[in-house]
Amino acid sequence: MFDKKDRIMKKYNFLLILLFLPLCAFSKKVWLDELNVNYLLQDWGSAQVNKSVLGTSLEVAGTKYERGIGTHSISRYLLNLHGKAKSISGLVGADDKNDFGGKMEFMIIADKKIIWQSGIMQKGTPAKPFSVNLKNVQKVALLVTEGGDGIMYDHADWLNVKFETSGNITPESVLPEKITTEKYILTPKEKEIPKINSPKVFGVRPNSPFLYTVAATGKRPIAFTAYQLPDGLSIDKETGRITGLLKKRGTYNVVVRADNELGGDFRIVRIIVGDKICLTPPMGWNSWNCWGLSVNDQKVKNAADFMSRNLINHGWTYVNIDDGWEAEKRTENNELLGNSKFPDFKDLSDYIHSKGLKFGIYSSPGSKTCGGYLGSYKHEEQDARTWANWGVDYLKYDYCSYNEVVPVPTEDLIKEPYAIMKKALDRVNRDITYCVGFGAPNVWNWAQEAGGNFWRTTRDITDEWNVVTAIGCFQDVCASVTKPSCFNDPDMLVVGRLGMGWGAKAHDSYLTPDEQYSHISLWCLLSAPLLIGCDMDNMDDFTLNLLTNDEVIAIDQDPAAMPAKKILTENGQIWYKPLEDGSVAVGFFNIDPYAIVWDQNESVQIQTIKYKMALNMTQLGLKGNYMVRDLWRQKELGLYNDYFETDVPYHGVTLVKFSPIK
Repeated sequence: MFDKKDRIMKKYNFLLILLFLPLCAFSKKVWLDELNVNYLLQDWGSAQVNKSVLGTSLEVAGTKYERGIGTHSISRYLLNLHGKAKSISGLVGADDKNDFGGKMEFMIIADKKIIWQSGIMQKGTPAKPFSVNLKNVQKVALLVTEGGDGIMYDHADWLNVKFETSGNITPESVLPEKITTEKYILTPKEKEIPKINSPKVFGVRPNSPFLYTVAATGKRPIAFTAYQLPDGLSIDKETGRITGLLKKRGTYNVVVRADNELGGDFRIVRIIVGDKICLTPPMGWNSWNCWGLSVNDQKVKNAADFMSRNLINHGWTYVNIDDGWEAEKRTENNELLGNSKFPDFKDLSDYIHSKGLKFGIYSSPGSKTCGGYLGSYKHEEQDARTWANWGVDYLKYDYCSYNEVVPVPTEDLIKEPYAIMKKALDRVNRDITYCVGFGAPNVWNWAQEAGGNFWRTTRDITDEWNVVTAIGCFQDVCASVTKPSCFNDPDMLVVGRLGMGWGAKAHDSYLTPDEQYSHISLWCLLSAPLLIGCDMDNMDDFTLNLLTNDEVIAIDQDPAAMPAKKILTENGQIWYKPLEDGSVAVGFFNIDPYAIVWDQNESVQIQTIKYKMALNMTQLGLKGNYMVRDLWRQKELGLYNDYFETDVPYHGVTLVKFSPIK
């Protein structure tokens, strides 16, 4: 009897186990830090497990946490829940290990719908808890977005985050597999009749050596002439180089001409002799992205050779050495000379100047540069005199190792060494364009007072679309300060052959052709410095064509240097800026810096679609008839007076100019 009853109870218990087994499975916990963070895409650094993005312990508002993921905006983490998750919970916060307090926001998106937002957070804000229902959700995305001040120093922590689920959680790629796209050239070949392309305004200080090369395309030989040149200047009729010395302050309107057997062109150039230089954004080449610390004298001369053959006639001017030129120690007179790779800087400078180009160099306000070479700390006067004697025209001054001098930096403390160097530069009889390099958030608020002509607004750029958009798409934060001699620098152009400066193998830019057209278009609308960092000896026809469209470059070099403005649309962003002649340059960009691909099967489709983008012209304050010109294709699109619509390729651009018809 008892055996039978016992058998019944065992059978009953077994049925109960089978019945409640699915419910028990919901108690399974999966911690975020147990998942593969290699799928987490972020726009600076790499995600760290149980550490901050800098590799330190997780700490928010003075509280330490044992587990979580340290990341940086903009970051995107897509997780497939397979419809079996119950909830997600944890905390978020800005990590304490941060010299500054960048603003950021955390978001949770379930099946393409936002289900939780943290609000704006920054260093010092207590960690914010969350607990969100995920019932029937197939995929969830964890985002950290920038909070209105760009992506600088957005060190973000997901803390003690766990899922309640009955199944597995699978991280997935948030990037589509790029369709291989052939490079295509939009810009027509330049005409044989002369066309002048050099800046319409030029600033120089009294008694500084003057060098202005009249950039002109057309069949050679071309004869250059200049009318109403002020006393002290002369023009070389064969090269178009205007040189000399001006002592008297004032504005001089000079007419320059370029003529060949087929015809000619002229341009009025305003020469302003005063306290301001660099009245239009500098255009040139920097050694870092292609050569890194392996740069040497011959590589720089090769770059100058290429620029003089192929780019100078489109306005490209500067040949700049980045880090890696400095000797191991200073001389007995505290002079910092070049190392064995640069045996004679005066000779190198003369070589560059002989081609009508200008010469740039690099240093740091700290005792060491970013590459570990000697910086200019406490030697500013000496270094400025040395560079002037060499013939330097440009200084990039990166904020490296100065935190050893000022462990707890503020904007005023960071501004101080830049102002010291500016005073040193002002004391030499040579104009040296001054770049306030990689520094602090909101550098645009103080760099002008520190004497900068332009300033780095963001982290280092790389040739990844998410990085380019994370940098470029938020330059409206600082755009309002743009004016002649005051330019925001969103870092170098990542086109051409790149990589060695980043410790990578040399490779063609990872940006697609459409992305490269977008990249250059946006930088030109922003009035940004145009500094290429590619291997010039191996430049293909596509890249050369990108860099020699004079109508596109003219948008960047417009003398008015008006701030660009941004309009958000359903399919991207519209950027525009007024030009000196009363026209307006407008770029239609298929850009979404927060984009996540939820289904890889859709990736091919989204990359083959052309997206309709439209503009009511009254949004730009435009009334009346306007001729619209496609700047990349250099052709008229017709008259418009109310509404303009265009098809824009995936990650591509339509760049046009609206010119009033009177």
